[in-house]
Amino acid sequence: MSGQQKSEYAEILLSCIEDSYYKEEMALEFHSFARVVSGEMKVIQADNTYTFTAGDTLIFPANQLSTLIKSPKDGLPYKAVVIFFTPERLKAFYTKNPGKRTAPHTHKIKTFAKHPMLESFFASLIPYFDLESELPEKIMAIKIEEALTILRTIDKDIDQLMVDFSEPHKINLAAFMEKNYMHNLTMEKFGHLTGRSLTTFKRDFKKSFNTTPKKMVTPKKTGACPLPIIPKKAKPN
Repeated sequence: MSGQQKSEYAEILLSCIEDSYYKEEMALEFHSFARVVSGEMKVIQADNTYTFTAGDTLIFPANQLSTLIKSPKDGLPYKAVVIFFTPERLKAFYTKNPGKRTAPHTHKIKTFAKHPMLESFFASLIPYFDLESELPEKIMAIKIEEALTILRTIDKDIDQLMVDFSEPHKINLAAFMEKNYMHNLTMEKFGHLTGRSLTTFKRDFKKSFNTTPKKMVTPKKTGACPLPIIPKKAKPN
């Protein structure tokens, strides 16, 4: 099955890291539903650090700046089953199964205790990764709908996250960058996460910090961390 390799087009995949240590910085475009099969994943965010091991199940909200460190554990490589909930899939599901937001969601990582429905669901996915061809669309749609149905059954608050189809709104750029400047992302991505076009991001950054963002948010090619250039008292924007 093509999902064994990372792909921007895959909606269900098996993430396998054969190396002894793998680190990446990312902000996922879609909400992801994951089960760690083996190994260990550490998620480092500005305000929290999480560690997940074999058997852990989580929802990773979209557009969350994070550093992920994946490594073997107990002699086994890192493996995880990951399902990406695209807006198209979510809209189709909630058209048939209406839900509504009754409170704002926190965009925090959600974790789930062991549950028979979760165990059965992820066990049913594993054999598909032996396929040499794409998983048929009808089966893909069925499994994603099954995942959402299970989540709504075991978590009464899941709709608060899933029915929000809005793009990131314009937020306080100074506060966001002071918290997340160390992440290795492009200026375009930082702009998107703060609800701005690239042009507006550059303009607002200059207003807030009286300098350009180029040195701080240009992706690192040497592996060296950029020097923080944010003044202690930035102007809010």
